[in-house]
Amino acid sequence: MLKRKFLQTLLDWKLTKGKECLLVKGARQIGKTYIIDKFGRENYGNYIYVNFFTEPKLKDVFEGSLAAEEIYKRLSVFFRDAHFVENDTLIFLDEIQECPNARTALKFLAIDGRFDVIASGSLLGINYKQVSSIPVGYERQVEMHSLDFEEFLWAIGVGEQTIDYMRSFFESKEKIPPAVNEQMLSYMREYMIVGGMPEVVNTYLSTKHYGEVHNAQKKITDAYLEDIAKYASTSEKPKARNCFLSIPRQLAKENKKFQFSAVESGGRARKYENSLEWLRDANLIRYCNNVSTPQLPLVAYVKPDQFKIYLNDIGLLVSMYGFEMKQAILTGALKGAAKGGIYENLIADILIKKGLPLYYYKNDSNSQEIEFLLTVETEIVPVEVKSTNGSTISLNNFLKEFEPSIGYKFIAGNIGVADNKVTLPLYMAMFL
Repeated sequence: MLKRKFLQTLLDWKLTKGKECLLVKGARQIGKTYIIDKFGRENYGNYIYVNFFTEPKLKDVFEGSLAAEEIYKRLSVFFRDAHFVENDTLIFLDEIQECPNARTALKFLAIDGRFDVIASGSLLGINYKQVSSIPVGYERQVEMHSLDFEEFLWAIGVGEQTIDYMRSFFESKEKIPPAVNEQMLSYMREYMIVGGMPEVVNTYLSTKHYGEVHNAQKKITDAYLEDIAKYASTSEKPKARNCFLSIPRQLAKENKKFQFSAVESGGRARKYENSLEWLRDANLIRYCNNVSTPQLPLVAYVKPDQFKIYLNDIGLLVSMYGFEMKQAILTGALKGAAKGGIYENLIADILIKKGLPLYYYKNDSNSQEIEFLLTVETEIVPVEVKSTNGSTISLNNFLKEFEPSIGYKFIAGNIGVADNKVTLPLYMAMFL
């Protein structure tokens, strides 16, 4: 049984929900159904599970009047043994993207307020136009992801005491004992290979076989491609597929800015930009936007035509390079631009799962680039990711020009401090 932080998100909502339903967004197969089902069974005396994908007939519950009383009356037809007890009943509407009327009905269920309602879906950004009225103000939207690195550590048996011990080095900036650091870097390499998809993590735990891990990952990426074939419009199907499959190539370039010509020779933004947006709305990818100046607020300085694309799960990215990439990562044989791209996606994976927006900074006048920019209180903090422990010209120049109080450099090495530049092992991005 995988321990998930999202369970606390559900508990917090239960205590503070007021007149709100909860809408849980996220890619397919990240564990949404499992954790909400667990929450419902453990925290309510009465629990009703509605899955619109496996039971299409349940859509009939939301035909006609959407008054709460009428909806509950129709539900009782399909769930005759269910008990509707005020303040002790959870109704879970799973795969709600299959029933747009149910999304509209959340408003009326929230206003009624007698029973708690959670909705979940994987393609909510795709079908929003089918929803006649979005229940603004009556649904609390939260996003769930696959396991982050800390959850992966819990899964493989690394306890809170060990994690707190490592956090103490992050805070003190003292060097980590070499054997301890190498062990943590080894765990990090495992996470890069396995990633955080629950099915894949469980496969790894039960088999300890990287071939089985790779097969489980391929099954998931194949399912994502099937979703594109099923849900994208006819004109977007091949373009969205090609964009998705191009991401490993995009990140293996020296210049990792997304280039439409890497999707197709002569490719242009006009042809493919809607396809990328489809992948983003399906929660498969995340944009990292370049900014013209590293100042607050970063969103005000975004260059819309300059961005990088990262997958939302590092393990799926590694699997898309082929099984041999796992061996190269484990043995340290990985070199070149592909290594840099994988390391960048690793840090992006960690930042995404911490709920942080992704920005980078590359000045048009030179080739220097800062891989990520973080907003810490009222300051912009640069984050550089290095595949080798070499020079940091870009970071050094950034620190000199913009004078932040601190800048981070992440490497597969140990901690080091030089003035306001702090070098950290890759796994310590979890403490940012």
